[in-house]
Amino acid sequence: MQVEIWSDIICPWCYIGKRRFEMALAQFDQRDSVKVIWRSFELDPKSPPQYPVTLEEMLSQKYNVSLQEAADMNARVSGIAKDEGLDYHLSKAHPGNTFDAHRLLHFATSRKLGDKATERVMHAYFSESLAVGDRSALASLAPEFGIAESEALLMLESNAFSAEVRADEARAAELGISGVPFFVINEKVGISGAQPVETFAQALSQAISV
Repeated sequence: MQVEIWSDIICPWCYIGKRRFEMALAQFDQRDSVKVIWRSFELDPKSPPQYPVTLEEMLSQKYNVSLQEAADMNARVSGIAKDEGLDYHLSKAHPGNTFDAHRLLHFATSRKLGDKATERVMHAYFSESLAVGDRSALASLAPEFGIAESEALLMLESNAFSAEVRADEARAAELGISGVPFFVINEKVGISGAQPVETFAQALSQAISV
């Protein structure tokens, strides 16, 4: 069985969806037969490497709400994340362009380190205030999932894996995916959003029986 997951590094629901899917997979009797493939999706491809404002200010401008309302939005999603064992610190987050982060994840995937890299980069952004658009900051994480920092930085300073990111995004467009997380099982079943663990578990069971 193949499960493709489109997500973005700075999407709070993507990390929640990742954790819920992992919980469902852990309960799945035939989990060893499931191949998980992470696909790239940029929520804002035109964003700068780093926003000159805080995440709360960015959300306030984007959704035309007050700073307090933006802070409340972050607090709500942080509470949901906490229920899944995730520790969000969104008031200290450094959102920005995620294209390079996705290239790094493709690089890691080419070394069969994609799962470790995805977890590490997401945790760094949500819990450790990673400046997600900073190539040096991204490269500094690489040794923790098995790639030398210098090698990661060299790759990031090139155009390597750009085509792979664009291919993921083009395929998402072909499938009509406009929001993430989005899960595709065996190229037949699509699941949108950070659904409950039970929903993922049911989808896995149904897909294996077809």
